This record gives sequence, C-alpha cells and structure tokens, in this order.
Amino acid sequence: MGQETDAELSTFIAEWQETPERNKELFMHFKDYLAQKPGVTLEFIPRPGLTYSLRAVHAAQKKRGLFVMVDVIEDTPRWLSVCFYGEMITDPEEQGAFVPEGLLGEDAVCFDIDEWDAELIQYVKTRLDEAWHSAAAE
Repeated sequence: MGQETDAELSTFIAEWQETPERNKELFMHFKDYLAQKPGVTLEFIPRPGLTYSLRAVHAAQKKRGLFVMVDVIEDTPRWLSVCFYGEMITDPEEQGAFVPEGLLGEDAVCFDIDEWDAELIQYVKTRLDEAWHSAAAE
C-alpha cells in the first residue's frame, strides 16, 4: 500500500466507531488476512457517504486489477460486501449473490455480511483463498 493509501485507511479505521455487530473488527480481520498472503498488495479507495473499498491484487495478475473487493457499505450500522469475480471462486453452499457485471463490469459473486458470523466468515475466507490461488495463475 502506498503511504497516502495507508494514511487514508488508518484514518478511516481510527474514526470508525465499533458497533455490537463487530463489523469494524470483521473488516480488520479480512484486511489482515489478505495482507499476510504472499504477493498481495492492498489498495484503499474511499468514497465517503457511499462505500470504502479495500481491493486486493496479486503480483502475478495480468488480466485484472484485483481479485477481491471488500466494501464497507455506508449505512447504519455499516456492513460489508465481499465481492469476487465469478469465475475465480466456487460457492458450493450458494451463500453468495450472483451479480451480473457487478465487479468492474464483470460477473461477480458477492457475500453481504451485516454482523460477525464465524461460520460465514470462514466460508468467505475459503473463497479468499480460492481467489488468491486463481489470481496467482492469471
């Protein structure tokens, strides 16, 4: 992450007041999980009043500029939408929503998380692993 992006992300996190849903903690959990993966760079794109996007890209990727987007949706309380390119993951339990052209103009599968749910979090982390492996092969 560049210094400007890192500073914006740090400010965003510092100003985010945690709620009983634990969505700030969840965002941090996904951010840290992605940051520890080899070859991953994170980019933070704030759109105040709409979304705050954390985008992960793998160094080996050639076709696309990211492999997952973790959006914080500005609402009361805030919630997360974790979106993947549809062809980069599986969704055997069909917990995600298929979104035609939903990720930078390509078909996506998105998982909306409105509160801490350990089973759903683990399910999405498995999808993160799949997308990371897919991105490394692009």
